[in-house]
Amino acid sequence: MNSDEFRAAAHSAIDQIIDYYDTIESRRVVSNVSPGYLKPLLPPGPPADPEPWADIQSDIESKILPGITHWQSPNFLAFFPANSSYPGILGELYSATFNSANFNWLCSPAATELETIVLDWLARLLNLPECFLSTSKNGGGGVIQGSASEAICTVIVAARERYLHSLATAGTSVEECEEVIDNNRSKLVALFSDQTHSSTQKGCQIAGVKYHSIKVPGSATENYVLTGPLLRKSLEELTVRGLHPFFLTVTLGTTGTCAVDDFASIVPVLKDYPNLWVHVDAAFAGAALILPQYQHIPAPFEHFDSFNMNMHKWLLTNFDCSCLYVKTRKHLIDALSIAPSYLRNPFSEQGLVTDYRDWQIPLGRRFRALKIWFVMRSYGVSGLQGHIRNSLRHGESFAQWVRDRADIFEIVVPPAFALTVFAVKTAVREESNCLTKVVYEAVNADGEIFITSTVIDGIYAIRVVGGGPKIREEVLRRAFSILVSKTEEMLKAEDAPKLNGVNDAKGVTKINGEDGENEIKLSGVSTIAEVEQGVKEVVQAGIPGIEILASAVRE
Repeated sequence: MNSDEFRAAAHSAIDQIIDYYDTIESRRVVSNVSPGYLKPLLPPGPPADPEPWADIQSDIESKILPGITHWQSPNFLAFFPANSSYPGILGELYSATFNSANFNWLCSPAATELETIVLDWLARLLNLPECFLSTSKNGGGGVIQGSASEAICTVIVAARERYLHSLATAGTSVEECEEVIDNNRSKLVALFSDQTHSSTQKGCQIAGVKYHSIKVPGSATENYVLTGPLLRKSLEELTVRGLHPFFLTVTLGTTGTCAVDDFASIVPVLKDYPNLWVHVDAAFAGAALILPQYQHIPAPFEHFDSFNMNMHKWLLTNFDCSCLYVKTRKHLIDALSIAPSYLRNPFSEQGLVTDYRDWQIPLGRRFRALKIWFVMRSYGVSGLQGHIRNSLRHGESFAQWVRDRADIFEIVVPPAFALTVFAVKTAVREESNCLTKVVYEAVNADGEIFITSTVIDGIYAIRVVGGGPKIREEVLRRAFSILVSKTEEMLKAEDAPKLNGVNDAKGVTKINGEDGENEIKLSGVSTIAEVEQGVKEVVQAGIPGIEILASAVRE
């Protein structure tokens, strides 16, 4: 493909991308292909001769798009949003054009320096404490990671090495220090609440350390929050067992319910555990910190070691763009730095530059700062804040619609950050769980909207969160109508009369008694009124010689 062919192909591709975004709402949001759908549609190997771009492009619509679940659709209400935008797409285009690996400053000075600058912009926008800026006295700063999971794994490794080396100071020789580290490595344990994202557990598995989950209480009026007293209790129990608590994940916006841990009550605990690395996982909800009403939240973070939020979730910057901040970069560099001869250069040797390869697990890295730069400049602070405000307003509306249908729905935890968590309302929890799951699966099977579920303290619930830029009130109203319609349909089916081989009397099943006489067993009933109604319907059915087994046992 020469430059003229690329120009024509690029114009055609851009037109197709624009058409896709303009019509995305009309597409089925959830892909309904079967596993293995693509292989029969493609040849067994690459073509022997070059194919024209027009042929390649036509396969996007016919072969690829059927297998795409449309995350940018306003009907995508699952997981958390994964925002994209045209400025972000342009950033990716230029990054792909330059295609530099950027493992040190010399690879492309602009890639390193722009990353430092825009992450400082973001830190100030989020109102993070000054210690997380690249200009801070203690040497903090930000770095772009691929995901929050990658960021957590990275800081777990740094925390592990910091803790082990703090223990090794008791040694008087290199051999003794190594022995202390070896003897205590298997005793390290990381902590998190039972509402924390699974990435912390995965990070512990990768780092080869133990982990401990702290159960946190909650209710319909109180979210599931980790507090200082709960943390202290776990720390004391683990220490008595001879273990070394070295790492803690606290969360701003848990995955299940968007709970915010009680940061202020955790701070005093750290005085007794000064070597405990505290990481703030704010992958989704951290974006809300750009609004004035949330800017008090980060104040306690000056006592913590690291903070992470994903611009690719709620701040209009396409995946991947996970922003990790550390209070002391030295801990990352000590744990992750390696300097083979082929990476040496005078700028790095003299400490004049930042080499971000020492702040992450991979060596190479893409020029991801470009898309942050483009998005921030294209939207401005007012545009970014307006996007978050719109999402919150729509979330509040949806939560109110759920409250207004208290006859069929119950809100499981207080709505937060545009997320509403609710269940089908019945008198018995087991029945509610069953019906909620049926509704959830039926809605997704239809594919008009896409939602996710969660289980909290044994409660099966539906999560709805719409933070995409294409979300509008009428779209959410339609989604709510679908949920109401499907729920009423399932409730009606649950209450439908049942009488095997006789008629449709509610809650009764015909069985044969030991003496050969007909017996009727009432099932699916739990109150005397329901028993009486079942008896009445059986009598009306005109069955001679029946015996009512009114055990009122719910099936």
